[in-house]
Amino acid sequence: MATTAPATGAREGSTDAPGAPMTHRQIMEALSGLLLGMFVAILSSTIVSNALPQIISDLGGGQSAYTWVVTAALLSMTATTPLWGKLADLFSKKLLVQIALVIYVAGSVVAGLSQNTGMLIACRVVQGIGVGGLTALSQIILAAMIAPRERGRYSGYLGAVFAVATVGGPLLGGVITDTEWLGWRWCFYVGVPFALIALLVLQKTLKLPVVKREVKVDWAGAFFISAAVSLLLVWVTFAGDKYDWMSWQTAAMVGGSILLGAVFVLVESRAAEPIIPLRLFRNRTIALASTASLFVGVAMFAGTVFFSQYFQLARNESPTMSGVLTIPMIGGLFVSSTVSGMIITKTGRWKAWLVSGGALAAGGLGLLGTIRYDTEYWHIAIFMAVLGLGLGMMMQNLVLCTQNQVAPADLGAASSVVTFFRSLGGAIGVSALGAVMAHRVTDYVKEGLTELGPKAAAAMGKGGGGIPDMDKLPAPIRTVMESAYGHGVGDVFLYSAPFALLAFLVTLFIKEVALKSNTVKADDKQAVEA
Repeated sequence: MATTAPATGAREGSTDAPGAPMTHRQIMEALSGLLLGMFVAILSSTIVSNALPQIISDLGGGQSAYTWVVTAALLSMTATTPLWGKLADLFSKKLLVQIALVIYVAGSVVAGLSQNTGMLIACRVVQGIGVGGLTALSQIILAAMIAPRERGRYSGYLGAVFAVATVGGPLLGGVITDTEWLGWRWCFYVGVPFALIALLVLQKTLKLPVVKREVKVDWAGAFFISAAVSLLLVWVTFAGDKYDWMSWQTAAMVGGSILLGAVFVLVESRAAEPIIPLRLFRNRTIALASTASLFVGVAMFAGTVFFSQYFQLARNESPTMSGVLTIPMIGGLFVSSTVSGMIITKTGRWKAWLVSGGALAAGGLGLLGTIRYDTEYWHIAIFMAVLGLGLGMMMQNLVLCTQNQVAPADLGAASSVVTFFRSLGGAIGVSALGAVMAHRVTDYVKEGLTELGPKAAAAMGKGGGGIPDMDKLPAPIRTVMESAYGHGVGDVFLYSAPFALLAFLVTLFIKEVALKSNTVKADDKQAVEA
């Protein structure tokens, strides 16, 4: 059976002898295009957050469209991640990552031309498919080139890129939106030149042997897992808005999602080339890392989506400044992901970082749960930094400990499983916590207007039903609205903290296995823990 590229194997077109280790320069050349492609892809997921109020207003959309512009990309990214991972075990990884970049570019260009919210949401779905491929394949290609012991160092670079793109996106989106001669459409165009450069760099520098064997793609499995995840996210998005949480629609959608999931498990158990090999979950580390990733996803996306709303609506900052004020979180993520990766490479030990990261993430979210509209910024900055440090220690190292447990033939599937659960947690978290925040803000607005008296309530009307323009509100009512949004976002972080705590508890039970100094061969039965 053909195998994927060994970590120490020579690249295609290289004059090095087979088995000769790749130098740091060779690895960085090969990773340069991959890191650039991953940066612009992740950027596309976050850059619209500060621009969304203006986008939805210009396109004539409502609150449901606002939610779906975010959720549509997360949904398609989550649903397609396992498929990309399985294809990476069967086809050329280089070709697949280039295809993912092309899909991303196509979705971005058309999204910038959108004339209505329906067209924009459809383009976001296309973007999400490309982003799903890039996030899954970046981990897989990294593992195909580098031994687990050395991988921690380079995973740190990957984590740093992910961190900066995830949290820096809202900053760049705010600057673009506030710049009159650019406008929000450039939020979609700005990544296209970088993606094209990444495409060219990858063509020149990424050299991986192509797997050549008979291929049987599990299309049935891909369909059923996509359908199950999509139905679940549709339910979470509209529950509490279009229908009650406890309603026949909830029963139908949740029941349908469970049924589709059961069919998926049945299909996978019989498939010759399953999209997610169920036997992987017999491995304790993979099962626990996937569970922890689900909870980490909730915490990670809560930190990026709701900070922009807090700074713009509770503190009346501009889109640009709301991005600048999240820099402490960017710094925490960047430092912890890079430093932990370098130390793991030297020591081969990773569990202490996972456990510490879970504790810091839970603590950071708990502290952020105390914020209000008038909380001193330096307090918020410290809380954000603590959260960033925790997330940076966990995200890439959960993938790393999983990759250390599998043979090369399962590398793509195992890596994408962890990424899949992280994206799923993020998608569910954004939808559910967004619904919770809308409900809490409405309650706080009603309480505040009641205290001001009947005249204030009459002036405000129904209050809390939409996103207000703070500058047009009378001073007392504006204070009520800012207080409501500050308290509502604080509640969201407080509700996110238990998920990070669960991730911390799960990591306690992951058994540490020292990272291997060399990659294993595909036929090495000891590579997979029974």
